[in-house]
Amino acid sequence: MSDHRTYKKIEIVGSSRTSIDDAITNAVGEASRTIRNMDWFEVVDTRGHIENGKVAHFQVTLKIGFRISDS
Repeated sequence: MSDHRTYKKIEIVGSSRTSIDDAITNAVGEASRTIRNMDWFEVVDTRGHIENGKVAHFQVTLKIGFRISDS
C-alpha cells in the first residue's frame, strides 16, 4: 500500500443549541452514517442565531475529508 492517498472533501453545516463543540460533533456524527473513510475536518465558518438577546443556536460549517476507497 502506498503512503500517497487521494481524498475528497465535502462541506456540511452542523448545529446545536448547546455549543460549537456539540455542533461539530453532531455534524461529524451524522456524516459518519453515510460517509466511509473520514479522516479529518476543518472548521471554515462559525455563526449563530440570536433570539431575545440570547444565543439560540450555534452553526458551524465544516469541510470533511475522506479517503477514496482504494487509495
